[in-house]
Amino acid sequence: MATISQFNRFPCNTLSSSTPRPTPNSQSTSTPSIPLFCSINTTNSTSKSRLLTTYPIKLRPLFLVRAVEDDDEWGPDEDGSGSASTVALAEEDKPKELTEIDRLKKQLVDLFYGTNRGLSASSETRAEIVELITQLEAKNPTPAPTEALALLNGKWILGYTSFSRLFPLLSTGAFPLVKVEEISQIIDSETFTVQNSVQFAGPLATTSISTNAKFEVRSPKRVQIKFEEGIIGTPQLTDSIVLPENVEFLGQKIDLTPIKGLVTSVQDTASSVAKTISSQPPLKFPISNNSAQSWLLTSYLDEDLRISRGDAGSVFVLIREGSPLLTP
Repeated sequence: MATISQFNRFPCNTLSSSTPRPTPNSQSTSTPSIPLFCSINTTNSTSKSRLLTTYPIKLRPLFLVRAVEDDDEWGPDEDGSGSASTVALAEEDKPKELTEIDRLKKQLVDLFYGTNRGLSASSETRAEIVELITQLEAKNPTPAPTEALALLNGKWILGYTSFSRLFPLLSTGAFPLVKVEEISQIIDSETFTVQNSVQFAGPLATTSISTNAKFEVRSPKRVQIKFEEGIIGTPQLTDSIVLPENVEFLGQKIDLTPIKGLVTSVQDTASSVAKTISSQPPLKFPISNNSAQSWLLTSYLDEDLRISRGDAGSVFVLIREGSPLLTP
């Protein structure tokens, strides 16, 4: 075991206080170091030697720490887009301001909502609708609709019309148990075809009546339409027949409770008949009458709304399928 006196045989020469310190104006770029010299005496049978070792000690660089107040615990992004993305999200959450056209369209839809496509609209309501239509036509964003056929493409739902020849068809909804569910028009600009369709619904079945036509562009706003065939859709009978408690006919309420038992007894038979009839193809018939032609002028067109005028001075307001305008 080494004794304390043996440890004292390893004297160390410390740095002298007279060692010159580097001046601030020094041109040297190297990192200053403080040499430490230690002499170690060892006992050897032949000779004594002094071991000189040098240990460079580098000065630590000085770090400045600055506190930054930031709500984000992870700090800003490296590309500086942190605040920009926050602003972008805020802009997305901000509700879109309605334009003048948007306000006019909403007012128009609100007016004819609940009028059965104009059939039950009062004269005052019709006058207001005509005024709004005139304002929209003056702000038409598509002045040449026939040159924007891609915008005409798709399925359009009839929302309002002043076409008097259509009123008898719409009035079928006043008959008990039968109503017009939808009147639509499908335009295909690639094949230059138009399909007009009316869907009927009742407690026993649903069916449709359609016409197929070809159209030709005659001007930037007008197309000529020639009807070619009619189609009577195969009735789709319902598996379960549900009758209301009563119906109103000619101002009187008719109680349907007595016939409900009869309907229940033939339910199974009706189900098998429904499957047989529904599998049949629709009935098609040609329209060869030379007078089965008309023209249609589109006076307003955008992504959601289309206003057209017919050759009899009638007006049609149609809404694109899937548009939020269909949900009042």
